[in-house]
Amino acid sequence: MRIVFVDGYNVLNSWPNLKENKISSFDGARNKLIDIMHNYGSYSDSKIILVFDGYKVNGNLENTENKNKNLSIVFTKGGETADSYIEREVHRFGRRCDICVVTSDWLEQQTIFQRGAVRMSSIEFYNEVSEIENSIRNKTEKNKNMLRNHLQDNVDFDVLKKLEEIRRSD
Repeated sequence: MRIVFVDGYNVLNSWPNLKENKISSFDGARNKLIDIMHNYGSYSDSKIILVFDGYKVNGNLENTENKNKNLSIVFTKGGETADSYIEREVHRFGRRCDICVVTSDWLEQQTIFQRGAVRMSSIEFYNEVSEIENSIRNKTEKNKNMLRNHLQDNVDFDVLKKLEEIRRSD
């Protein structure tokens, strides 16, 4: 399983669809990102670790919520940035796993790369997630069309023939 660390606030400030939501409701934008990451993790069979800074929140304790097998949400402890949390965890996993880190922070990308993880900018990740969302949407539409319940599929051929005769006789 691939592990993807996502710098939550970095993504919130980079993705166009989340920037708009952030203006009206910061919590709403964060919840939308959580929903998107849940879908992405399930579809791509990746473990998503979504990390939000607790850096400016004094006395904040590190908090991890495991939403399901594909998504964990981490709020770092006070004084710790998402970057430092991600660096520590990538170092802990070492090169034993396929790890990707999503951030547009250039220094963070260089540090992560040196520790053996793949790096991806927030915009590159946005494009990947958008492609997956479109793929899901297309599959859903295709399945919906295939599962339509047509009268002709459920009526005996003789009854269908008589109905057609009645329709044509008008």
